[in-house]
Amino acid sequence: MVLPNQLTVLRIILTPVFLFLFLSVSPLLKQISLLIFIIAALTDWYDGWLARKFNYITSWGKFWDPLADKILTSAAFIGFVILKIIPLWMVIIILARDFSITGLRAYADYKGKGFPTSYYAKWKTFFQMTFLYYLLIIYVGQNTVQIYSSNEKLFSLLFNYNLIYFGMLAITIITFHSGITYLYGNRRLIINLFTGEN
Repeated sequence: MVLPNQLTVLRIILTPVFLFLFLSVSPLLKQISLLIFIIAALTDWYDGWLARKFNYITSWGKFWDPLADKILTSAAFIGFVILKIIPLWMVIIILARDFSITGLRAYADYKGKGFPTSYYAKWKTFFQMTFLYYLLIIYVGQNTVQIYSSNEKLFSLLFNYNLIYFGMLAITIITFHSGITYLYGNRRLIINLFTGEN
């Protein structure tokens, strides 16, 4: 197995470890979970760079690499749902969109038909990851006494319920809209994919 695919496997393995530590009651373990999330996210960038630079592009990697990304981000979103920080219905919409589009693209690759990733979808991913990093850093900081005790006002401002709710709402709307736009923009390819028509 080539190195980029090994990094994809590592990202999948690190995901449950991240979630377990993130949901623990120990501030130290929460801090470690943040580090693991960052490392896992960095493997996504690095394995993509390796695959392009050395042409380590495989059918296995095409399927599992985007799926591993969705598994990691989904775990973080689910963790915040369990902690009652973000609403479940928003996460359901995000997961349904991301996994359905990823599944569709994987099936298209299997059938030998290319479904390009749109710039809108890349921006969607950027907004999702930025929001998740924001939540993770603020949440872990709030649960670290040495940091929180001297910055209570700042954390009360940054971890405000309305700020998080409407930020998550914006992410949900962008994610849902990007999915609809992607499906509509590729409607002919999708019809051809399942019917064989042109």
